[in-house]
Amino acid sequence: MIKDFVAIDFETANRFPSSVCSVGLVFVADGKIKNKTYHLIRPCPNFYSHWNTEIHGLTFIDTDDADDFPTVWAEIAPLIGNLPLIAHNSPFDEGCLKAVYATYHLTYPDYHFLCTCRASRKIFGKSLPNHQLQTVAAHCGYDLTKHHHALADAEACAAIAIKIL
Repeated sequence: MIKDFVAIDFETANRFPSSVCSVGLVFVADGKIKNKTYHLIRPCPNFYSHWNTEIHGLTFIDTDDADDFPTVWAEIAPLIGNLPLIAHNSPFDEGCLKAVYATYHLTYPDYHFLCTCRASRKIFGKSLPNHQLQTVAAHCGYDLTKHHHALADAEACAAIAIKIL
């Protein structure tokens, strides 16, 4: 069982994975939530597609005065340290992180990602109708009411991870 980790979720402004516009992180130590943080980020490229805004509700106005990724991550990275990052559908979140690192010409520190969606497929198999975040969260006893808000999704991911990883 993994007892110490950081659950992470990104939202993006458009089709580019580097366009992270918000991040939610939930820090878990000894199997219990210890800290949470949420940041708006000025995306790169800095435009919003209608589709993405429909999903998470964020617009250019929300992030126009936000810090860029390097500034936000400089505050977050020391908190993560060497802890594993856990995401629901981790290829998306890991892809965003790698893309934004590349966009800003930063050296990627090879974070170790785990995926609650993959774990759900292994553990619950066909007993669930699907393995979407809200479905798995509900099955694990977590009520995800603000789906596609980065912090709410990271909290749901943490709740799932505490139960099944």
